[in-house]
Amino acid sequence: MDFTPDPGRAPKTAADGVRLARTVAAGPEHFGPGFVRRAPYESDPAVWAVLDGDCLWQHSPLPSGVLASLTRRSELPAQGGKGPLRVSAVVTVHRDVSGADWELARTLEEVLRCPQQQLSRSEKITGLISQGTVFGAGGNRYADDALGESGEYYSDDLGGPHAYYWDQARIGQVTVAVVSKGSKGRTKEELDAATSAAVSSLLIRLQKELEAAQ
Repeated sequence: MDFTPDPGRAPKTAADGVRLARTVAAGPEHFGPGFVRRAPYESDPAVWAVLDGDCLWQHSPLPSGVLASLTRRSELPAQGGKGPLRVSAVVTVHRDVSGADWELARTLEEVLRCPQQQLSRSEKITGLISQGTVFGAGGNRYADDALGESGEYYSDDLGGPHAYYWDQARIGQVTVAVVSKGSKGRTKEELDAATSAAVSSLLIRLQKELEAAQ
């Protein structure tokens, strides 16, 4: 990772965090041709998702250690006998590096605690497995830390099981993540291509926002 951060460009306030998140967050154009916005497109940056004790994801106000957390939702619409490919990009800006580092550690722990998770009343994921890699290990040459999750996705309207991927990475005090949810006729290769394209674009824009002038 050829990147030198500028401490003077690090976000320090909630307004800084929101600006950075909106600049970095991936839209449909970053996932590949044909992707469009999905409603609701953008989340409230003062709220984030928390996995509760019953393995159900809930929305909660940001803790004091988080400046902003923004999610943008897109999809490749159903076409040619294939269902939609639904994706989301998440940017979370912490006050410091330790907070962002702890977010990734907690994500790894959550898979062990909850290999089955309820995303909403109509969606769930099962059989989750995850793997984390620090910079320089396992092919990670692009972020301070990274992790990937995979499992099977079910929903009331799309059925299942379908492929599910969550890729997350950290640079300094900021984490970025992309989730891809499959449906009928969508291959793992399609999900992987969309996920990889969006993660790469997120990290490129994040480094550009935080790096020192050359």
